Amino acid sequence: MTPLSELLHEEEVTQPKLLSGHPWPMGASWDGKGVNFAVFSAHAESIELCIFDVQGQEELHRLKLPTRSQDVWHGYLPGAGPGMLYGLRANGTWHIEDGQRFNPNKLLLDPYARDIFGHFSWGDEHFGGARENPHEMDTRDNAATALKARVVADNFDWGDDQPPRIPLADSVIYELHVKGFSKLNSQLPEAIRGSYAGLGHEASIAHLKRLGINAVSLLPVHYHLDEERLVQMKLSNYWGYNTLGFFAVDPRFASGVGEQSSRDEFRSMVKALHAAGIEIFLDVVYNHTAESDDAGPTLSFRGLDNLSYYRLRADSRSQYVNHTGTGNTLDMYHAKVRQLVLDSLRYWVEEMHVDGFRFDLAPVMGRGVNDFDRDGPFFTAIAQDPVLSRVKMIAEPWDIGPGGYQVGNFPRGWLEWNDHFRDASRSFWLNAGSTRGDLALRLCGSSDLYHSRRREPVESVNYVVSHDGFTLRDLVSYNERHNEANGENNRDGHGHNMSNNCGVEGHSDDPAVRNMRGKFQRALLATTLLAQGTPMLAAGDELGHTQNGNNNPYCQDNDITWIDWSQADQDLINFSASLISLRRQALPFGNHWYSGLSDPLGLHDLTWLHSDGSLLQGTAWRDPNSRVFGCLIGQPGRARAPLLLLVNGDSIDRPFMLPAGVWEALIDTDHPRGYANFHGQGEVRYPLRSHSVVILTAAGNVIKL
Repeated sequence: MTPLSELLHEEEVTQPKLLSGHPWPMGASWDGKGVNFAVFSAHAESIELCIFDVQGQEELHRLKLPTRSQDVWHGYLPGAGPGMLYGLRANGTWHIEDGQRFNPNKLLLDPYARDIFGHFSWGDEHFGGARENPHEMDTRDNAATALKARVVADNFDWGDDQPPRIPLADSVIYELHVKGFSKLNSQLPEAIRGSYAGLGHEASIAHLKRLGINAVSLLPVHYHLDEERLVQMKLSNYWGYNTLGFFAVDPRFASGVGEQSSRDEFRSMVKALHAAGIEIFLDVVYNHTAESDDAGPTLSFRGLDNLSYYRLRADSRSQYVNHTGTGNTLDMYHAKVRQLVLDSLRYWVEEMHVDGFRFDLAPVMGRGVNDFDRDGPFFTAIAQDPVLSRVKMIAEPWDIGPGGYQVGNFPRGWLEWNDHFRDASRSFWLNAGSTRGDLALRLCGSSDLYHSRRREPVESVNYVVSHDGFTLRDLVSYNERHNEANGENNRDGHGHNMSNNCGVEGHSDDPAVRNMRGKFQRALLATTLLAQGTPMLAAGDELGHTQNGNNNPYCQDNDITWIDWSQADQDLINFSASLISLRRQALPFGNHWYSGLSDPLGLHDLTWLHSDGSLLQGTAWRDPNSRVFGCLIGQPGRARAPLLLLVNGDSIDRPFMLPAGVWEALIDTDHPRGYANFHGQGEVRYPLRSHSVVILTAAGNVIKL
């Protein structure tokens, strides 16, 4: 049908009239005959709907939403349809000291906008308060340059698309940036590189399948803004942790090829990944918005109901609680704010078919007045929701507010990024800081964090590298961060990386240095992929991606962050694929807690060994002078022969006495591709190389890599 915004140019069209409509669903909803609008504001005196021409430049009509039902303002516009551009204006009190920031001169974006039209450029007209005096209302109208919402129709043909529903015990997560992953991949048509279509292309999927990846976790794809400071520095918020539209796909990652909208290109990507048996998780940022601190712009939430959407300081309601480090914090304890987030999550599951979410600064989601509560209303709502209770939920379990470090404290069923695993693994292999006991605890699911809370081992997301910090290659190539390109005089990013440059800072052609770096990378990958829990790799770590020592490239949309496929380390790719295949076939540490006890037949589930074959126990676990150990992994009650994990964190080779039996090596990280050529019978010594991990199988297991 022809959008009403086009009809309004004809002289014979009279002033449109809003009917009462309904207070649900929130946002703009087309029913085939017209559009219902519903927006929440508890403190506004009235809300106006503003209709624009097809270019989004001219405000054609301004109509008051006629009805208010329990703080939801609503109205129905007959004849309106998909494609119509609109914005909102909120009338009320301007009194910043009381937290009231209503300014009818500012066009506001619908928080439920499914599609966002326009290109945002920073200008003084977007600020509710005057730049020189933020407590004074700015009376300039920003309608011509403000972002608008566009009415949509959800009619994508999903065909027979079904969620893969991968069991957590089988999941291997691959964290990636949509653009950076495929931007430089010459196997893709140039027009779709760095886009949703690029990720859904058969060449991208072939790489994921080659590795054995069955879940991709996408850095934020919600509509976001580049901060004014970055724009002035000619940089951008590449990572996207600055959301403005929680329902809208960011069009920057759409190729624009063909007639598909950004939303439908995203859906086509999801459909292609699902067909390949790969789940899609979204990194979501519901802890704050792009409106920043008390000196930030008025774009949506702030102008609609500042008192409801944000946490304000009790001692100064003109300022914001900042548990996020980004200037503001959404008030998840408010029922309507919580509804916004839950509605957004359901939308991405039901309409966009994603399979799970990773929550940035997740403790914010569970904060009451101040403290974190894992039994709070948000988590309770998730557990009871018939849609959201079926998808995977992953927490970044820290924020910067009081009591913000909550690793291990999220509800049962939630996964958590486990930085204890990250730090112990880096320290053991690269700095000789962690002991055998530290690493063994992390290899076995971090039972100190999860077992006593009746959590499962798979709820620990094990990683050594993520998007935030050094890449795996840089972790073994740089001792210091090199973030000069970020424009902050190399002060940003982590200063404590637990890295090891192997004697040379940065690139080296020295064979000994390169060999050592390869050994460290393979040992860290093996630790991540063989441990008990859910492993996560950062895209590019399997092929030697470098960011030239930048450990905080959030603002670098260029070849610092884009994966250089032409320099891919094929040996490392094959090694990583072999590890994942081994994990999938053997699952060395299963998804159950180990006791170290024996069954009635005398078989132990785990037995820890010194290199001479004797039992490792007592104070030896904390001995800083020995970094070699073995783990005999029995399978009481399961029809599988034992496995043997050998670890040598020392800088010299350590022959290891094997238990009695027939043993065959499956993977030895000392080899560039993990090849192992060992078959021994009886009590024999395995030539365990320095800085290496080995997996052996006893007779009876059939494992092909």
